[in-house]
Amino acid sequence: MCVFAGSSSGARREFREAARALGGALARRRIDVVFGGGQVGLMGVLADAVLAAKGHVTGVIPEALVAREIAHGGLSDLRVVPSMHERKALMADLADAFVALPGGWGTLEEFFEVLTWAQLGLHRKPCLLLNVAGYFDGLLSFLDHAIDQQFVRRENGALVLVADSIDAVFDQLDRYRPPTGVEKWLDRAST
Repeated sequence: MCVFAGSSSGARREFREAARALGGALARRRIDVVFGGGQVGLMGVLADAVLAAKGHVTGVIPEALVAREIAHGGLSDLRVVPSMHERKALMADLADAFVALPGGWGTLEEFFEVLTWAQLGLHRKPCLLLNVAGYFDGLLSFLDHAIDQQFVRRENGALVLVADSIDAVFDQLDRYRPPTGVEKWLDRAST
């Protein structure tokens, strides 16, 4: 599972608690984790929790961010890539599902890119927001607005899964079935 998470810990302790709980739950379920490779913020909390529970975690970090995000030195596997584009592509290739914890621009951009790839038919993997303490409520309201204003098709709006607890993450992923009847816009070779 690829987990997108902030390089900051955020304002609420619930964010750190959720990152820790998700990391522990993934390790206990023997689900390998792919993440942005930093030891700072929620990224670091998540990775440390996976490692503490004897799980496997792969970090993917671009050369330019190795020092800034302070690449995590204790990972099962750390892959340093030349660019952000290569980071996102490798993370997507290594993952069977995507979950976003609270975060800023980078977290949102990474999540929306894989969500767009799902809409375009480049993958059929679940894309889920872990809505810790209502963090994504405003975003979810905006997505409803985008659907109402006909910039997002209603069936594509269903590509965004939402969970408000760790148990709900796994319930959503267990029940996930890729949408049917959604037109495939592109194939991987055309991008």
